[in-house]
Amino acid sequence: MNPPVRLGQPRVPPLPESDWTDEQRALLGTDKNPLGALNIFRTLIRHLELYRPFMKFGRQVLFRSSLSPRERELVILRVGWRCGAAYEFHQHTRIGKAAGLTDAEIERVKSGPDAPDWTALESALLRAVDELHDDSFIGDATWKQLSNHYDTQQLIDLVFLVGHYTMIAMALNSLGVQIESGQGNGPAIG
Repeated sequence: MNPPVRLGQPRVPPLPESDWTDEQRALLGTDKNPLGALNIFRTLIRHLELYRPFMKFGRQVLFRSSLSPRERELVILRVGWRCGAAYEFHQHTRIGKAAGLTDAEIERVKSGPDAPDWTALESALLRAVDELHDDSFIGDATWKQLSNHYDTQQLIDLVFLVGHYTMIAMALNSLGVQIESGQGNGPAIG
């Protein structure tokens, strides 16, 4: 069994609420941003000039994507799994369930695009993640499958979704962002 997170403690700890500036408080305050108290945001807020545009782009990729929430979460979970990002996989397990994914489907994401019971589109989405992860390129066969279901905007959204969450996985892993206390250790990543 693999460890649930790569680092047992953060390299860059979340900024304690007692140290928040007024601007950080406005950006992280739970009244306006209930997710603001998550360790990912409390860690990244330490670089305010990066945090602002990162959050704007993240909202675009997550909330304004032309992919359905279910498809989006399948992609993010596969990215988290392939990148060994326990925090990302853990958080998006909860989000994925809210988007309609079952526990069995979330578990099957770990097996990849050739696991049984995926639709042709779901298999192509997971394969696109793997190809981008391995080669920074979606192969012709996968692109053709995706093109049978998606228009140009959706194809672009897919590539940027994978890229964005790969970048987040790199930050989570390297900075040592820990799963919030009370949320368990998360799934083992392998």
